[in-house]
Order: sequence, then C-alpha cells, then structure tokens
Amino acid sequence: MKGKFPVLLLAIIVLAACLRLTALSKNPASLNWDEVSHGYNAYSILKTGKDEWGQLLPLTNFRAYGDYPLPLNLYITIPFISLLGLSEFSIRLPHAILGVLTVIATYYLALGITKKKKLSLLVSLLAAIGPWYLFTSRFVLQSNLSVFLLISAMAVFFHRKKKRFLLPLSIFLLGLSLFSYHTTRIVSPILLLLMFGIYRDEIVKVIKKDKLVAAAMIFFVVLFFVPLPFILSNPEARARSQQVFLVNEAAVNKIVEARQSSELPAIATKLIYNRPSYFVYEFSKNYLNYFSPDFLFFKGGTQYQFSIPGKGLLYIVNLPFFYLGLLYIFRKALKGKKKYKLILAWLLIAPIPASITLEKFAVLRSTPMLPLPELLTAIGFFAVLKRLKRFKSYIWVAYLIALVALLGSYLTTYYNSYRTDYSWAWQYGYKEVVYYAKDHYDEYDKIIVSKKYGEPHEFFLFFWSWDPEQYRNDPNLVRFYQSSWYWVDAFDKLYFVNDWEIPSKGTTFVLESKKEVDCSDANCLFITSPGNYPDGWDKLDTIKFLDDSSAFEIYEKTIK
Repeated sequence: MKGKFPVLLLAIIVLAACLRLTALSKNPASLNWDEVSHGYNAYSILKTGKDEWGQLLPLTNFRAYGDYPLPLNLYITIPFISLLGLSEFSIRLPHAILGVLTVIATYYLALGITKKKKLSLLVSLLAAIGPWYLFTSRFVLQSNLSVFLLISAMAVFFHRKKKRFLLPLSIFLLGLSLFSYHTTRIVSPILLLLMFGIYRDEIVKVIKKDKLVAAAMIFFVVLFFVPLPFILSNPEARARSQQVFLVNEAAVNKIVEARQSSELPAIATKLIYNRPSYFVYEFSKNYLNYFSPDFLFFKGGTQYQFSIPGKGLLYIVNLPFFYLGLLYIFRKALKGKKKYKLILAWLLIAPIPASITLEKFAVLRSTPMLPLPELLTAIGFFAVLKRLKRFKSYIWVAYLIALVALLGSYLTTYYNSYRTDYSWAWQYGYKEVVYYAKDHYDEYDKIIVSKKYGEPHEFFLFFWSWDPEQYRNDPNLVRFYQSSWYWVDAFDKLYFVNDWEIPSKGTTFVLESKKEVDCSDANCLFITSPGNYPDGWDKLDTIKFLDDSSAFEIYEKTIK
C-alpha cells in the first residue's frame, strides 16, 4: 500500500499541471492591465535594472499605476521573460508553476497536521481541481505567490521536528510572504505570533538547546518582521488600502446622513452612528460572508476576472463535508490540541484583509484561507467514512464520480462560455489594437487611442516590447499624478484620450493633461470605442470581443 502513495501524488501533480498549462496563453482570453504592468515592469528591470518609472530594483513596493503592488512577483517573472521573451505565456507560466507547487505544499501541510496519507492525498486533489485556486493560478496574480509561501511556511512548520533547519525556514518563508501580496502583510505576522504563542514551551526549548537555530530564527525575524511597521508607515505601502478601506469618504457621508435622519436623542445618535460602529457592523457582515455557502459554494466572487460568475469557489458536493470539518477542528481546538488551535486561528484571521475592504466577496483578498477549505472538506469526508464504514467503497465511488462531473462542467464553462461572454472583462482587443498600430505605424504621424477600457499605454509597452530606456527618456512622454493615480497621456507618436473627451467633430483632441493633439495637418490613426468618433473621419476596421460585439473601431484622417 505504501508504494501507491507516491504514484497517486505524482498523478495529482500531473493533473494539476495539465489543468494549469493547457491553452495558458489563450485562457483567460487576454492579458489584463495588471498582468501587462507586472510583465513590462519585470521586463524593464531585466533590461535596465529599473522599473518603468526609473526606480532601481524596487524592494518594498513598485509604483505601477499608483496602486503600489509588492515586488516579489516581478523577480520570479524575470527569468521566464529572459528565457522565453515578453509574452502572455512567459509571464503566466511562473504562476501556473506556483499553482502546481502549491498542490504539493498542500499535501505536506495536510500530512504534517493529520499524519494521514490518504486524507492528505484528497486535500491535494481538491487543491488541484478546485475552482478557487485553479482559476486564479492560470494568470498573473500576486496572491498566487503569497498563497504558495504561506502554505509552504505552515507545511514546513508542521514538519519542524524532522530537521532542525525547518523551524527557521518556516519563519523565512513567512517573511518572504510580506513582499508577495498585501494580505500577507496582515496575516503572516499574526500567524508568526500565534505559532510562538501556542508552541511557546517547545520553541523556547529549541532556542535554548540549539544556538544556531536560535540565531537563524532571530535573524529572519529581524530581517523581515521588525522593518514591517516602518514599511507600512510609508504612504506608498498604504496607497491601495486607503482607496479600498471600509471607512472612506462615502462611508463618512452615509454616517452623516444617518445622523441627520435619525429621530433618536443627540447622544444616542452619536453613539450609534459613528466611524467605529460603522466599521464594526460592516466588517462583521463582510467577515461572516466569507464562510457563507453563497460565497464558497454557490455564487463565488463579485469580480468577473477572479472567478466564473455564478459559480462557487468550491464544488457543491463538498458543502456538507466542509462544515463538518469546521465543526471537527473547533472541537479539537477546544480540547487543547495545539495543531488544531493554530489551524483554527489561521482560518479565523484569514478573511480579515478582505473584510476590511469595500469589495464584497473578494476572491483574491480572501486567498489566505487557502487551502483550509480543502483540508476541512477532507477531514469532514473522512469523518463520514469512519461513521459509515460499511458503505465506504460506495461513498468513495460516488464522491469521485461527482468530482469528475463537476470538474468537467466547470472546465466546459471556463473554456467556452466564460471565455466568450466575458472577454470584455479581460480587456480583450488591446493586443489586436497594438498589432494594428504597429503594422501601420509608418503610415501615420500620430496614433490616438481611447482610454475606454483601461490604461492603453501599458498594453503598447508590453505587446510592442518597447525599449524601457527609450520609453523613460522619450521627449514626447507625458505622465502626471492625479486622483491617486499615475496617468500616461503620450509617448512617441502615441496619444491616449479619455473616451468622454473625444470631440464629436473636428480634428483636435484635448488630453487629460491638457495637451492638444491636432490632426488638421497630419495623417492620424484613431482607435476608439464603438461609435465614438468625430464627423468626417474614415472608418477602416473593427476589432471585436469574442462574443462578436464591437470592442474598438479604427478611423483615419489623412492629408489629401
């Protein structure tokens, strides 16, 4: 029986790889603006040592559009771009690989906790085929790296007694996660404190007994965790959180309106309608939603780029097992089992980053929960098998058939109707726009592109593989900061105009930066949203979304 486990685990790994690598460049339908930003900044660092804004080897954050993502993803992407060039495949490949590695880490995490190989194999299988991580590990996301590092850190911790270096390695991996995604800057330090709190006596013994291990642990804590408060005090590190935090300007306006319309006494009104009470109420509501069947099993996330609309993040067949597993670890934790105390604590703190933000059912910000839903499901499933031993074989067969059927249904939707119906959500068409402009570049003096679907300049930089040094030193480069965002209005002969500022007639465009683009005495190519163009321009072509609706229309104005 022992010999079967490596074979089964290998089969699960191969399955995970196939699910993540198949048609990777084409599904999702196109690169979105975050993907091209990560890809081009990695390319820029590879070529010049600086990101697109000229920052040398960014360590804590890089600017991007002004949302300041964390930089570790850039550095894992660079070797793939160096080997394969700048393309959809080269920047998505490391994330597909991370997805496979996470399946392996999940197996060892479950094995370290439960000591049960069959259960651990089921957990890894659920991680390999589950919609939540299968969907997200097929494109560029910071959370793919943070999930891998967090799971690996915890897996190593639960195997710490096997090798003396595993305990400091766990701290090292948690430390690295602080530079992978904003969520782990909240979750990882709390987990570290919980690890030391729950296993305090054991860790103190290790520190007293092994000075080298103690020195390594202290070194990694000082290297990664001590500087964190100073990093977070930087406005750049908090730029994104300030935009999405629950208590923003709109929330304050709601509080003021509630006070004004309240018929309660003034003191009671102030006690009920204020920022802390608003935060507690909204946070509690959001937090509980992340454990709800709606989020986990029926509807999934609210953003079309992070899950298939109307599809849960876990397969419906796992619903009873998940909640049984949740009950099981609660009971074990209450009985004082340290490993289940830590797992329960992990599960309870994981939704915090998502719960303090405006977005409801935020798939990415709740990824610190992974792979705990799969672990709880497997624990619940095996608890049922234990109670129904006589029907064990039938339950296994029925369960595996259900998983295969649900996976088949999910993949059918993912590769067909989702790809077609939601190509617009992936900013499909920008690649075609860039290629069209590149093919006709020499025919025009100026090329004007609408900003209708995002940040077109980044797509031009990426798909054109624009020389980073040349871009940064372009005399026609127009960049500015406004409304907590960094905008690019022009470079080379390319100009980018807000869709609502396109004139209904004439040949002059006024950009957000107030720069004027005059086509009265120039040959101009204009790429715009459907039907939004000045009178008198000649239509050349249409670029369509995959559902055959129009994405862009292409016009020209030439000197005759």
